[in-house]
Amino acid sequence: MKLIVILFGALFSLAASAGVYKCTDETGKIVYKANPCAMGQSNVEIDLKTGIKRDLDREKKEQQMKDEQEQAKLNAQEEEEKKQAEKQAKLKQEAKDESAKNQFLIKNNPLKYSAFAIPPYDPEQLPSLVKNFAARLPEIERLRRAAAEKALASGQCGRVESVELNGKSTQDALVFLVDCSTGKKFYLTEQEIKSL
Repeated sequence: MKLIVILFGALFSLAASAGVYKCTDETGKIVYKANPCAMGQSNVEIDLKTGIKRDLDREKKEQQMKDEQEQAKLNAQEEEEKKQAEKQAKLKQEAKDESAKNQFLIKNNPLKYSAFAIPPYDPEQLPSLVKNFAARLPEIERLRRAAAEKALASGQCGRVESVELNGKSTQDALVFLVDCSTGKKFYLTEQEIKSL
């Protein structure tokens, strides 16, 4: 028994600077070591100076959970960024498609529209006013075309010279200014345009 106590004391004194590891195997057998426990054993570090015990297995699991949560958060953020990028790409394509329809209308009706009546808004270089409504760009291009058609239908507009988003626009009500060759100007809200 004395020999065991001496050996145990020697083991503690050797490991005093780094601490001792209390290893418990699956049968419940406890062994104290100077080195970390083997895989599959419960791993508790004891600081001999302070007597503080650290459950290394629990700390490892907590760190693992923290890492997994961080990774899940990063994955969710990447997924959201991907969705936003896809949404932006779709919006830009829809705006380009509407602009192409505008240009087709102008090209096929030179007596009703000047060549620059509805210049396309480039999604990459939007005027500052249009930038405020960038999320509605395809709709803006569609409404510009409809505003021009409404002005022509009034009989007071010989030829559409330009159609632009106007500074009176709000998020709830876009306003478009249609300039005609007759000198007549039309300020049309989106609600008036949609009531065609």
